[in-house]
Amino acid sequence: MTDIAGLMQQAQEMQAKLAAAQKGLAEQEVVGQSAGGMVRVTLNGKGEARAIHIDPDLISDGADNAAVLEDLIVAAINDARRKVDEMARAQMAKVAGPLAAMMPEGFTP
Repeated sequence: MTDIAGLMQQAQEMQAKLAAAQKGLAEQEVVGQSAGGMVRVTLNGKGEARAIHIDPDLISDGADNAAVLEDLIVAAINDARRKVDEMARAQMAKVAGPLAAMMPEGFTP
């Protein structure tokens, strides 16, 4: 019976560590960029957008420029999201230890 109690204790400790790691991730920020940094998007560790910077040189009249700018924003968001996923995976690997290998690709709790 003590083995079950020990396992339950370890599970509770792991749960507390995961909760702390998730909170820590939410407080971190990453910056994704495109066009050599002319478009930058800042996301927190939960993947929520915090800021967008667009170099004034990219802004001018014309539908062609608008379409290019839209594509650059999407690229910067995707870059930031990839960085959030990498950061989360690394943080969870620290907490989960050997169990991290069992986490599916793209897993971000």
